[in-house]
Amino acid sequence: MTAPTLPGLEPVAPTPVAVPRPGSRAARMALPRSVDVLKEIAAEYGVCVRPLAMRRTDLDTGLTEVIDLPCGATREDKCAPCAKKNRRLRQAQIREGWHRDDEPLPPPEPATEEQKALILFRAHLEFSRDEAIRAAEWEQVEELDEGISEVEEAITAEGLRGRVGPPHAGIDEDSDDTGRRRKRSTKRRQDAPELPRRKVERRTVGRTYTAADGTTYRPSMWLTLTLDSYGPVRPDGTPVNPDRYDYRRAAWDAVHFPRLLDRFWQNLRRCEGWNVQYAGCVEPQRRLAPHAHFAIRGTIPRDTLRTVAAATYHQVWWPAVDVQRYTADRPPVWDEDASAWVDPDTRCPLATWGEALDAIDNDPHAEPVHVVRFGTQVDARGVMPGTTDAERTIRYVTKYITKHTGDVHKASTDRQRKHLDRLWRELRVTPCTDRCANWLLYGVQPKKANAKLKPGRCRGKVHQRDTLGIGGRRILISRDWSGKTLSDHKHDVRAWVRALLGVTTDSANADSGAAGGPGQLVDDQGDTVERVRHAWELARPDDPDVGPLSHRLMRSISERARWRSELLAVKNRAAQGSPDLSATQHNARHDGEEGDSGRGFDHRAGRGPDQHE
Repeated sequence: MTAPTLPGLEPVAPTPVAVPRPGSRAARMALPRSVDVLKEIAAEYGVCVRPLAMRRTDLDTGLTEVIDLPCGATREDKCAPCAKKNRRLRQAQIREGWHRDDEPLPPPEPATEEQKALILFRAHLEFSRDEAIRAAEWEQVEELDEGISEVEEAITAEGLRGRVGPPHAGIDEDSDDTGRRRKRSTKRRQDAPELPRRKVERRTVGRTYTAADGTTYRPSMWLTLTLDSYGPVRPDGTPVNPDRYDYRRAAWDAVHFPRLLDRFWQNLRRCEGWNVQYAGCVEPQRRLAPHAHFAIRGTIPRDTLRTVAAATYHQVWWPAVDVQRYTADRPPVWDEDASAWVDPDTRCPLATWGEALDAIDNDPHAEPVHVVRFGTQVDARGVMPGTTDAERTIRYVTKYITKHTGDVHKASTDRQRKHLDRLWRELRVTPCTDRCANWLLYGVQPKKANAKLKPGRCRGKVHQRDTLGIGGRRILISRDWSGKTLSDHKHDVRAWVRALLGVTTDSANADSGAAGGPGQLVDDQGDTVERVRHAWELARPDDPDVGPLSHRLMRSISERARWRSELLAVKNRAAQGSPDLSATQHNARHDGEEGDSGRGFDHRAGRGPDQHE
């Protein structure tokens, strides 16, 4: 029996979709564009869609050829294949250093007798220079300075890192920097809790635990740090009362958030007593305030993390910005005769940067212009190595590194757009550094002021709408995390792929082209060829030897498809013969095969790493 339907509520039949007439404009516009399909296939195979055409000239034979190099973009809006490749390399870097049970960097090697002799000779020159200065023998001082420069070059060539001592250079008279370091009180604020301070041990590995059955394990942690609240917000991140929302403090906190993170890790290491290592990413919350996710090697009590976060602050000792004396439409003017910025009405010079800081130093009751602190929300949890939770956390940490800061949370409503506009307008007039042109709006000449400054239109990244105050590096990795740079991880990926394919990388075969094509010669030129054999220059798109972009993309796609087929065949044979792979091979296979083989496939599941998400 069919249920009765009320009058007027009968189901409406769906309107049939009209099929465009064959040959009409609607039918032609419904067809996909071949150029778009080409770029889609290029992205599928991991081919850079905006390669750099580089002309390589053989200095021996004079042979010239054009080679496409990846653009290396880190954002998807510029080049999605290069951005995804960089994201996988970052994931491999985080994975390799997260759950280490040994120190990533070996201790320095002992100095050789030649190196010690050079350091001793440098000490003798320093002693002679000091005697010449005491005797006012300035010609001899100049000769000794030349000798010191030569010896320091020899020390560097001998294989020693860093400088023995700072250079003997005078201070530029035209510079605002007088060489005097301004000292601030190191006494902690009364509104910040005290922290214990221990001597930091020279170790980066966390604590090992023993279970009841005798097994040992070494877990690690995942941490999220956020800034304080600026007012109540709705679930979409917009303020409940925009007029009472503290946009000024939000802008200043976003600009100085990197300094606050540095202070946190410094305090945490002093409090824990060992060199805590971290790797993470900075991204905006839905309310557009920055927060940071970190993977921490080893374990730290959650109470300690909350205590350190509550006790961490950063004071900004800059001139006061309570009153904006000028606007971008009515700014100060540059006086050529005085070489300074002056008031447009009185023609009086504005206070210089040094004078403004001297006023702060001379005021015994001076307070910092801004203090940055963390919020009360500190999320921390343990993560066991080799689990799905660890892999999920790595993907979460690197979730938005391929996107612009302003593109992480798209503004879909008018309320969200107005909230973003208010924050951006405040960021446009917030000083970012001691050389920012925005200082002129507050009646202070920035450090090393010149006529090219545009008050209210500083070109710093923190003032841009796409960054929302996060102008520095968004990926933050400590020095002793994995003992490698991103270039080292790229080299490991290429070495693993070539070893799997049986490709030789010695200089003789590389010069003859046995490495599998000119693209591989580019990567290994600096490592396999002792002398400079090739000259490189950027080719122009309208040069006669540079073909159309579509032709170059098709050649790269074909080459990448052949590489993928060869790699998959070799991997299948290797998996059947030796299913157990080393840790380095696992990282390269799981994250970085894209460098030479396309998307990279998981030999256990038969799918690409992106499909895990």
